[in-house]
Amino acid sequence: MDNLANSLPGPQDLIYFLEVTRSLNLSRAAERLGIAQPTLSLSMQRLEAITKSKLLIRSKTGVQLTRAGLRIAADATALLEQWDALVREAGRDEKEVRGRVTLGCHSAVAMYTLEKVAASLLKEHPDLEIKLVHDLSRRILERVIRFEIDLALVINPVAHPDLRMRELLRDEVSLWESPGNKNPDVLIFDSDLHQAQQLLSKVKGVFRRTVESTDLEVIATLAASGAGVAILPGRVATRVSRGGPLRPWKGPGKATKALASIQDRLYIVSRAERSRSRTIETVSKALSDALSE
Repeated sequence: MDNLANSLPGPQDLIYFLEVTRSLNLSRAAERLGIAQPTLSLSMQRLEAITKSKLLIRSKTGVQLTRAGLRIAADATALLEQWDALVREAGRDEKEVRGRVTLGCHSAVAMYTLEKVAASLLKEHPDLEIKLVHDLSRRILERVIRFEIDLALVINPVAHPDLRMRELLRDEVSLWESPGNKNPDVLIFDSDLHQAQQLLSKVKGVFRRTVESTDLEVIATLAASGAGVAILPGRVATRVSRGGPLRPWKGPGKATKALASIQDRLYIVSRAERSRSRTIETVSKALSDALSE
């Protein structure tokens, strides 16, 4: 990257060079540009060093372009126009709601959050595109820190000095079962979830067998079929079962039931630098407005 940067001329040097090609006189070009002639001469030397070519033939009456100079002059205007267009587009990205936003969240979180906002957000902003990335919250958070994800919905994030976080809502991870549960000795859960590991220690000895899955919707579906007791966030359990077959686990005793729950907090997270973008700010506000309790 350093070698590439050293091989690219600055826009100012190209502007100076084009003025020299018009006047064919360094003194006159410097006067028109409003700079000192030594400054212009250094700029031309810098351009010749970058291109590794002699661009100007100097004489007492002025300068003439070499073949290399003529070639650079022919393409310099187009290059400057492309640069100007690039700068304008970059400015639009900062000031307008447009382009692609990478939004990270667990797939289960996406199910009960994005349906509240996606349709209206995309309708209101026709130049907006969204790329969804699904993973565990802790991995999503790591990718936000590494600039790989623009915006994220994260469960119980760890504070980080470079991140901007706002709590949106709360939930409770607990045990759920069907009224017709045929296997009260079976526990169904995602072992990758930290909350599941915490609950396992609280109900140790209660369940004799386990079924593991990395998909919370599958876990909820199995529990609804009577396959066992599931560890699920409340919002996932009630949504997937549509308020029907799943109910809070009754358990063998009051003490066990009281212990068998973990509080979740859902935050919206972005890097502080990216939160200043109009697009990121707009998507973030739409999610916050739709989900804040």
